[in-house]
Amino acid sequence: MKVFTGKGVYGAVAIGKISIFKRKEVAVKRNHVEDAKSEIMRLAKAKASAVKQLEEIYEKALKEVGEENARIFETHMMMIEDEDYNESIRNIIETQKVNAEYAVAVTADHFAEMFSSMEDSYMRERAADVKDISNRIIRNLDLEENGNAAGNEKVIICADDLAPSETVLLDKNMVLAFVTAYGSSNSHTAILARNMNIPAVIGAGDAFLDALEDGDDAIVDGFTGEIFVNPDEETSERLLKKQKEDEEKKKLLEELKGKENVTLDGKKINIYANIGSVDNIGAARLNDAGGIGLFRSEFLYLESNDYPTEEQQFDAYKKALESMAGKKVIIRTLDIGADKKADYFGLEHEENPAMGYRAIRICLTRPEIFKTQLRALYRASAYGNLGIMFPMITSVSELEKILDFCEEVKSGLRVDGIEYSENVELGVMIETPAAALISDRLAPMVDFFSVGTNDLTQYTLACDRQNAKLEGFCDTHHEAILRLIRMSAENAHKHGAWIGICGELAADTDLTETFLRMGIDELSVSPAFVLKVRDVVRNLDLRA
Repeated sequence: MKVFTGKGVYGAVAIGKISIFKRKEVAVKRNHVEDAKSEIMRLAKAKASAVKQLEEIYEKALKEVGEENARIFETHMMMIEDEDYNESIRNIIETQKVNAEYAVAVTADHFAEMFSSMEDSYMRERAADVKDISNRIIRNLDLEENGNAAGNEKVIICADDLAPSETVLLDKNMVLAFVTAYGSSNSHTAILARNMNIPAVIGAGDAFLDALEDGDDAIVDGFTGEIFVNPDEETSERLLKKQKEDEEKKKLLEELKGKENVTLDGKKINIYANIGSVDNIGAARLNDAGGIGLFRSEFLYLESNDYPTEEQQFDAYKKALESMAGKKVIIRTLDIGADKKADYFGLEHEENPAMGYRAIRICLTRPEIFKTQLRALYRASAYGNLGIMFPMITSVSELEKILDFCEEVKSGLRVDGIEYSENVELGVMIETPAAALISDRLAPMVDFFSVGTNDLTQYTLACDRQNAKLEGFCDTHHEAILRLIRMSAENAHKHGAWIGICGELAADTDLTETFLRMGIDELSVSPAFVLKVRDVVRNLDLRA
């Protein structure tokens, strides 16, 4: 038996045979051509085919993993039409009199190297994307198919890494799990795996693929990140039992739909869902979420080529509120910046964007953008139970300016004779140590706090959450983080506000009891974790 360890990105156990993912590599040769125009015509046809293929992949991804996660393929389509990218290819063909395949390969290497050298982690991820689209164009130029049939048996796919397009094209009905030698937990492929509910382990290491053969028996433990190749009898029995127990747990969780989130001693808590777009509301309702604890409004901006208008935003917010039929919907104002960039914002390069010009700092210095969003939100409030929360707060003066903007917008709506609700709850995100430390000053000014544990962890521990090398230093259970959350909870309740958690820690069931004992009133998690957290809550007794 051989054992390898990577990072589990979707918790489940898969048992089956290995199929090594064989990517048909196109050997690109440099050939001299006389007719450069003919090569450019070949290039245009190959690009058109690539766009058509990506459109089909996008539609498949849209159905399987939702709009937010399918968006990477829209990005690929845009990259294929990038002016600098295409100019480079045409220039190589025309000046060097070479074949299109070679020109695309050289350009891909150049752009990938350029992206890889950038400090911004989001831009570094684009290196893999430009390689992906370039390989697609080259395959089309060579008129070769890139099939990877797995046969009629479900298998564990093992690869060096998987491009997002390759992940989506995997037939979920024929894939038990996948394991990659490389990759990071923040890659598009890892995100897609979680949303496709495919057990997955990434980063198994350099030696992993060399130790495998097609048809080897294997067990993938997505909980621990372990891969057992040709496991012994004892290991097989232990993990088969673990797999059956996990499947039984999932079946039992279904029986919790419609049940209350109440502990054995009678303490109630709200369990809400985090979503990125209106399209995710179906998943929230399917998993019986009590409301929406975090609607990430920035995705309206990220999916647009220009600032979304008041009407476009109003329509989206109204639809979300109506779809939740009176349940609470908390919408976070735009959190653009750091790793979330929209070109039309014209944000300058920053040495440390996570601590730079982002979120509420953009809103307060570009009031026309902020007031447009606030008008859309308040207009939509007439159609449901709305809460608005503001990200990256660090001072009382920021919150005072925000509240002034809210009053100005409501006054404008009254003058225009436009209906809105007077019962909109306002809250701030506790995601900086500064906000937690002055939570006694902030609490009297708002209705609620929502703790963004991802950023609170990052800023408290000085660990860039996009940096895979720091995962060992990023202790999400660190005493300092828990103290800041407890302090915020005490100050919220002291001043009549309620407090929730919408970061990743909300779904960490090892901390559920800790949070409830702190007095946390609401936990907002990915839709798939709603019932799991409910199960833990219903089995807690806080009297002990």
